[in-house]
Amino acid sequence: MDSGIWFSLRLSALVAILAALVCAMVGIPLAYVLAKKRFWGRELLDGLVAIPLVLPPTVTGYFLILLLGRQGWIGGPIYRLTGWSLPFTWQAAVVAAAVVALPLLVRAARAAIAAVDPDLERDAMTLGLGEWAIALTITLPLAWRGLLAGLSLCFTRALGEFGATLMLAGNIPGRTNTLPLEVYRAFEAGDDDRVRLVVVLLTLLSFLVLIVSERLSRATD
Repeated sequence: MDSGIWFSLRLSALVAILAALVCAMVGIPLAYVLAKKRFWGRELLDGLVAIPLVLPPTVTGYFLILLLGRQGWIGGPIYRLTGWSLPFTWQAAVVAAAVVALPLLVRAARAAIAAVDPDLERDAMTLGLGEWAIALTITLPLAWRGLLAGLSLCFTRALGEFGATLMLAGNIPGRTNTLPLEVYRAFEAGDDDRVRLVVVLLTLLSFLVLIVSERLSRATD
C-alpha cells in the first residue's frame, strides 16, 4: 500500500472513532429521552433523528452545507467571527459521518432501554434514587447489549460513509479523502487494482468490528 492509502486508512479510522464518540454522547441521552419521556413534539424529534436513514446521503450533505457552510445558518456567523469554516476539512467528514450514523445508534439504544424491566427502576426509586441515578446505575447497564450493537453499527456506518462526506468535506487527496472516497477517486481514474485493494480493506475492517462486538457480547454472558 502506498502513502495515499495509508492516509485514507488512518483518516477513516479517526473519523469513524470520533463520529462514534459524538454519536454516543448525543445519541444515548436522546435515545433515553425518546424511550422514557412523553412530551409535545416527541414524534417530530424522532422523525428528525431518523430522517438521515431515508434521505439520500447527498441530500443530507446538502442540508449540512446549508447549516454549516460559510453562508449557513450556523456556519455563517462562525466564519464571520473567526474566519474558519467547517466544509472541506477532515472535521467536516466527522460531522457528516456522525449525522448519518446517529439514527442507527438511537434506534438500537432506544429499543434496548425500553426493554429494561420497569419494576427494577421502580424498586430503585423506592430506595431513594433519582431518575438520572437510576438511568446511570440500572437502566443503561442493563441495556448495554443494545448500546454496544448500536455503537458497532454506528462505527461501521461512519467508516463507510460516502455521500454526505463528499458534499461537506469534499474529496481532497491528503486532506479529506477517506477510504470510501478513495474508492471513488480510484474508480474514476480507472485504477482497478487500487479499487480492489481499498474495497478489501473496508470489507475486512467492517467484519473486524462486527466480530469484536460479538466476542465482547459473548465474553460477558
